[in-house]
Amino acid sequence: MKTTLLAGALLVLIGVPAVLFYLSAPAVIDVSPAPSVIGPSTQFGVNVASPHGIRVLQVSLDQGAAHTQAGLQREAVWLTFWRTKQPPAVYPVKIGADPKLGFKGGPAKLTIQAVANNLRGKVTTRVYDVTINLDPPSVSASDELLYINQGGSALVRFRVSGYWTESGVKVGKYRFRSYQVPGSASPGDRFCLFAWPWDVAVSEQAAVYASNPAGAQASAVFRYQVSPRAWRRRSLPLDDRFISKALGELDPGGSGAPIERFLRINRQMRDENNRTLAGMRLQTTEQFLWTPPFKQMLNTQVEALFADIRSYMYAGKKIDEQTHLGFDLSRVARAPVEAANSGKVVFAGPLGIYGNCVVIDHGYGLQSIYAHLSEIKVKPGEMVKRDQIFGRTGATGLAAGDHLHFSMQIDGVQVNPIEWWDAEWIQNRILSQLPANAVPPAASADR
Repeated sequence: MKTTLLAGALLVLIGVPAVLFYLSAPAVIDVSPAPSVIGPSTQFGVNVASPHGIRVLQVSLDQGAAHTQAGLQREAVWLTFWRTKQPPAVYPVKIGADPKLGFKGGPAKLTIQAVANNLRGKVTTRVYDVTINLDPPSVSASDELLYINQGGSALVRFRVSGYWTESGVKVGKYRFRSYQVPGSASPGDRFCLFAWPWDVAVSEQAAVYASNPAGAQASAVFRYQVSPRAWRRRSLPLDDRFISKALGELDPGGSGAPIERFLRINRQMRDENNRTLAGMRLQTTEQFLWTPPFKQMLNTQVEALFADIRSYMYAGKKIDEQTHLGFDLSRVARAPVEAANSGKVVFAGPLGIYGNCVVIDHGYGLQSIYAHLSEIKVKPGEMVKRDQIFGRTGATGLAAGDHLHFSMQIDGVQVNPIEWWDAEWIQNRILSQLPANAVPPAASADR
């Protein structure tokens, strides 16, 4: 009996630690994109996959005798680690090459270590070759005069040097990201496809800029001329039938008077939906996916224009005012909807006032929007070709009748699509700013 108990005790003493040791998987760490330049202050995210979390994350920067480190430390768990489940997480880390510590411009080593929070506490290490750049950002723009329409699009090319992590164009309160010129060997050779938003006065200022996490900024003016636009004003009469349809689809079971509920849809929901559309800017591809020009839906009648200012009238009184950011195009009920150009579907589904909606990314922040569809035949992630039918028109969302609401946006800011339907405008205002081998070829006439 004593022998059996002793054997059992030994089995527990040996077996339990063995099991815990077996369950103690090392952490998996990754940084994407991998750091290549470290400045006076650089922040990046470290992706960590460890079933039971980590107890130490340490990031070290070494250049000869110069050394600095940053990271975090948590309470260690040895025997009861298996009780805690930790999904993959991204840990923000900030580290800087301070000249007071002996750092100077040139090559260095960045070491990332993670200690798994389990019995083994195994250390996972990743080492990156980096370059320290302590020069402040500097930016200079092309001196070519750009002609821009209010509510329209433009492209500027510029150069950035020094230590920078963000660059682009500022127009009033808006910022637009830049990208490396295709085919250029220098990351500092940049271009920015940007908009002069419909609600920004032509008297506002635009500039190219570059900045870094240390707070250093640089900007430079470029030559441009903005043509003002007078946006059309229209009255939109509302009746109880339309309001009932809108509430039934967009606010079923809502409380309050019908007009109050409609106004919440027309204001708050509209703002939320437009923020959702703007957020799709982060799903863009750094590649030209389109060929000029974009195409207006075939044989359609224009029912509404971009930036129409609408006064909503009920019982003879104005109850609201909103700006319509797109073209309303009509043909027949449930007309086939073709892709205005080639690209990647980043959204396909219901979106509030836009009803059934599809958003196609064409690369470098340029996206097209198709709303009020009765049918959708694509899914996010699918590639579509110019002229490919992917849905049918409808009256879903805040639509009074069957039509297609078509819009385009640049880095989340909706722009007048009429420019993009014009091959000559695209060539003169967009593609001419880039090297010939960097731009997409024109679509053939028979497509």
